[in-house]
Amino acid sequence: MWHGVLCGLLAGAMWGMVFIVPELLTAFTPLEMACGRYIAYGLIAAGLMLPRLPALLRRLDRGDVAAMVKHALAGNIVYYMLLALGVKFAGVAATSLIIGVLPISVTLMGQKDHGSVPLKQLMLPLLLVAAGIACINIDVFTHDSGNGAPLPEKILGVLCAAGALLCWTWYSVDNARYLKRNPHFSSGEWSALYGVSSGLIALVISLAALALFHADVTGAGAVASGRDWTLFWIVNALLALGASVIGNHLWNIASRKVPLTLSGQLILFETLFALLYGFIYKQQLPRVLEIAAMLLLVAGVMWSMRVHALDAAGEAHAGD
Repeated sequence: MWHGVLCGLLAGAMWGMVFIVPELLTAFTPLEMACGRYIAYGLIAAGLMLPRLPALLRRLDRGDVAAMVKHALAGNIVYYMLLALGVKFAGVAATSLIIGVLPISVTLMGQKDHGSVPLKQLMLPLLLVAAGIACINIDVFTHDSGNGAPLPEKILGVLCAAGALLCWTWYSVDNARYLKRNPHFSSGEWSALYGVSSGLIALVISLAALALFHADVTGAGAVASGRDWTLFWIVNALLALGASVIGNHLWNIASRKVPLTLSGQLILFETLFALLYGFIYKQQLPRVLEIAAMLLLVAGVMWSMRVHALDAAGEAHAGD
């Protein structure tokens, strides 16, 4: 289990980079960033597994293909686009408030899985997590004046953020269950196949968008607006390698080694590393509420890990 926890922590360190990319690529739309990231992910995944890829593809059955397509859409492309749209229309504050529920939603959905700890034993750790999330969002609302969008756009943004929350909650739970039910692919193999499927779907979407909005993408206006495509592909390639290839591989290992009630808490490491990277990028120290949030989140995760360790030790003792 502790090996799984370490992999979950490192996956969070990789995923935290995602929040810096929109600051670097402000001239590009959420659709372009999503397609660029996952096309790069697909190419890198295919390149890394190229000698073994034909054999892997032959081992796929219909269930594997259906799972890959669903997970690629829910966990990657649709989630990323809905999150970006939520930020665009509702602002960072409202979107982060909704997405911040993710660790709790994953934990609650995983309650009926084998090896999960009863919810009443996790109540106090979850309360600490909820308090940490509340601190983060109170700080955001206090220091973010919003984007001044009309009310209908804010409502649309809230709906998009809620959709993103539902997408990643379902993906996280279903992916963990699928990996445990289907050990015929290693975590690395499944991550590579998942990346290739994400890249193919993103390529289809980008080709359709290019056909519809060709002038906006390639015209003189795009050049004049400072859309640096060299920077775009460099950033997305680095993001695809770190957050998608390495991060997803680490998360697949964690998903096999820890119960869903704990994997839901490990997602919090993404939030902590995103905060850290944000402080470094903006060259500022965390505020009081941000420090309180980080301490509460770490305490909640560590408490949850201890509850699971004690529960596992109790089951092992009972088995002896």
